[in-house]
Amino acid sequence: MNDTFTTQFHQVRPRLFGIAYRMLGSRADADDAVQDAWLRWNANDTRDTLASSDAWLVTVVTRLCIDRLRSALLEREAYPGPWLAEPIVTRAADLPESRLELAGDISMAFMLMLERLGPEERAVFLLHEVFDCDYADIASAVGKTEAACRQLLHRARERVRADKPRFAVSDATHLELLGRFVTAAQSGERAQLAQLFAPDATFRADGGGKVSATINVVRGADKIARFFEGMARKYGAATTFEHAIINGEAGLLRLVDGRLDSTMSFDIDGGRIVAIYLVRNPDKLLRAS
Repeated sequence: MNDTFTTQFHQVRPRLFGIAYRMLGSRADADDAVQDAWLRWNANDTRDTLASSDAWLVTVVTRLCIDRLRSALLEREAYPGPWLAEPIVTRAADLPESRLELAGDISMAFMLMLERLGPEERAVFLLHEVFDCDYADIASAVGKTEAACRQLLHRARERVRADKPRFAVSDATHLELLGRFVTAAQSGERAQLAQLFAPDATFRADGGGKVSATINVVRGADKIARFFEGMARKYGAATTFEHAIINGEAGLLRLVDGRLDSTMSFDIDGGRIVAIYLVRNPDKLLRAS
């Protein structure tokens, strides 16, 4: 095996995984796409004639992900309840502000936003908006003309425009609000909980049909507060919370009897929680445990 070609692949591997995870929302599927690209890279006898090995590998991974996402979208239509991306979790006793600089393009809110896009729209949007690829490379990656890619990008931007955050909050505000949430969730005080949520807040729970979880999106501060009030009554002192970095943002690990039960990601706007994303599907928590 040529060490030069191996080095070339491993240099671009993080970028390939980043594309694949954002396309598919699954670490396992992203790993599979990258591994498949590695096998194709090793089998490519024209590697030494490529103008850009990076562009070739990005094209391969993008096309693999488009094909996989087409199948996955059919599976997600039959998914029991809300579908959320597999969380990428970093446990941390402290949450330094520098860690929160990773937030944004892999946040749960962003990953959910991407679900509004078709496979090719998603690829074009990510390659242009996140990975700063030019239209020539994007056109090659998705197998369309540059003009068609511009149209796909325009359509994708229109579909996701309404999901952009309204007001950014400081890291300190984000962490302080999580602390208040933990206190209120453990006590089960409904009024205290309701004060933390925006009036139109939403709560999504992904159990994957394997564990109990709300099938429908819970909407409204009072309804969400009632839900966590019920959780406090049911689990009581058996429930604890740990701070962690989840998809680049400060979030919480919810433990029951010391075992990981779910991850909790938060969308915060103007000092209030506007969305909670709870992943409880055990298949999606394997790497978080």
